[in-house]
This record gives sequence, structure tokens and C-alpha cells, in this order.
Amino acid sequence: MAPMSRELVDPASVGVDPEKVAILMRRARLEVESGRLPSCQVALGKDGRLVAFETIGDALPESRYILQSASRPVLAATAWKVLGEGLLGIDERVADVIPEFGTNGKEVVTVGQVLTHTAGFPMAGLGYPKHKDRDARLAAFSRWRLDWEPGSRLQYHVTSAGWVIKELIERRTGMLLRDYLREKIAEPLGLTVDIGPPVEEQGNVAPYVCTDAKEGEFEIDPWGPWYLHDREVLAAGEPSHTVVATAADIALFFQALYHSGLWSAEAVAEGSRVHVEMQMSGIFGRVDEQTKMGLFVEVPGTSASPPGPTASPSTFGMGGAPTQQAWCDPETGLSYSFTTNGYPATGYDRTRAGRNQAVLLSGLAFDCAID
Repeated sequence: MAPMSRELVDPASVGVDPEKVAILMRRARLEVESGRLPSCQVALGKDGRLVAFETIGDALPESRYILQSASRPVLAATAWKVLGEGLLGIDERVADVIPEFGTNGKEVVTVGQVLTHTAGFPMAGLGYPKHKDRDARLAAFSRWRLDWEPGSRLQYHVTSAGWVIKELIERRTGMLLRDYLREKIAEPLGLTVDIGPPVEEQGNVAPYVCTDAKEGEFEIDPWGPWYLHDREVLAAGEPSHTVVATAADIALFFQALYHSGLWSAEAVAEGSRVHVEMQMSGIFGRVDEQTKMGLFVEVPGTSASPPGPTASPSTFGMGGAPTQQAWCDPETGLSYSFTTNGYPATGYDRTRAGRNQAVLLSGLAFDCAID
């Protein structure tokens, strides 16, 4: 297996409209030129190749960004690889793999329910610095209680599911999650994707820049995106949010699912199909539409939210704070990533301008495929 090439190819050679790519990049540049963002990266992949990649603003081309919830497709695909190799099953009970987890009614929770955010412990606590210690994590697993019957509701398990997925992968592979991602996936693919890099390896990670207040004039929410501004906290490696990568890495990571041979086609198809469709509960719930979940990725298709109506119904991935995007459309073969280090004080850009940026850029990206 050859590494994924970072060499940019002519978009038209792989069925991508170069004029539409130019429009996408110009729209992204406006976000920086207008002063809304300090920097961003945009990347498109197709047919196993990189067709567009640009770093815009106050950052180096090799700068990596903290992906926040857009980390989830990386953790998802890591789990898909383990599932595809027969080391784990979605119908297995978590407690059969992690006995410490099987308390307080959680012994019925399945791997699939954890991967689809239907397991019933969405806000189970496991904070820094305790989560650095595996024994403390396992002790927390034992204390966690169910908020509702597993499988009966859909609500993002903000950090709790990620920790369980990490432990499942480590028990079944015999490797630490970060080592498995690096040695079995990132290095063979030639990508700089990492999870929770040590402080000494964070030199090229774009620092947070507050876009609507001066640093020190607002409090950091310990459950919010600014929490990862602290390099020690980032290094602690909470699995759902601390992936660092370039936009090119993520666009190529999606391409690798289909073109590298590291994943079986069956595992990718199973991971990216809709497993659950119901109303999302909690603070991230949408009042106007059902949420469709694959195995730790969303499959929103042609919704009004990213990736938007120009993507096919089978498009999967995830957005992340403040407006970062990581998506793949299996029907056209396009993959798209947008990363930035510009955060409002709240950590989430829910302004009209922020929503427009996320929806319009995603829509322009998936409109680039030539019919």
C-alpha cells in the first residue's frame, strides 16, 4: 500500500470542476479578508487524490488544527477498522469487553449503542486531569449510571462515548489508541493525523484566537471548546475532540477509506450507513428534523445544515466547533474539510455569519463534482 499523495492534481482530471473549486476558495478567503477569521484551511479530495488545498491567513501551510467534534470521523474510522478485522462486534455488550463498565444497569449496553449515541449515559462525567489516568477512567465507568433505557433515545454522548470507544479499541488491539492510529493508519497513509499530541509535538498546532473578545475578558467553560486551548489538556487526548490535523489530512483520510486498502469495503459501508434515525435530544438537538447516525458519524445528507443540499443523502462525517467541517460523499467520491482557529468567546459560532459560512462553504464544496 502506497501513502496517500499530497500532490495536487488537476481537478478536471478526476471529475471536479476547477471553476467551482476557485469559487469555493475565493469564498473561504473572504472569511479571513473580512476579519472574521485569523486563518483557515480548505481541502477537497477525489478518487484517492488531493484536488485542492489552501492555507489562508495567519498560519503556515503545514499548520495543524484542533478538530473539536470534527475529530469523530477519525475515531469512527479507527473503530471501523477494528470492527472490519473481526476484533470487535457492534452487537457485543460493552461489559463483555470492559467488565468495569458493567454496573448500574449498563451491562446491557452494546458497542453499537455507544457508537450511535443511544447508549443512555450522554453526560457521564470524566474531566481533566482525572481522565489522564486509566485506573481513574475505569473507576468512573463503574460509577456511571443510565439516564434512560439504552436504545430509546438519541443524544450526543459528548465525551463519554469517546472514552468507552478508546478502551474498547485498546482492549481488543492490545495497543494504545494514539499508537494504533499512528502506527496502523496515519503513518502507512503518510498523514499527520494525531490524537492528543504531547505538548512538545504541538509546535505546528494553530493557537486559538478569540474573534469577539480579548483573551482574559471571558471565562473558559470546562465543558466548552476553549478548554482545549490549554496545551496540557489537549495532550491528555480526550478521544472525541483532540484530533489534530491539516484539512488536507482529513480530506485524504476520507479518501483512504475507499482507496488505500486499509479498510474493508464492508466495514466502511457498515460504518457510514444510517443505523439510527430519530429526534436528537439535549443541547445539540434539532427541532426541525430527524438526525441520522452511522457508527459515530452523522449521515445528514441533503439537510439544511452542513454538508448541505448539494451533498448526496449518503454523505457522512461531522462538524465541530467553531464551524469546522469533515465530510465525505460516497456517491460523488468527494471529501471536504474546513479547519480554523478563530473562536468566539462562547467557543461555538452560532451567529448568522457563522452558520452561513459553514453551510455555504460546504454547499460550494459538494457542488464541485462534475455530473
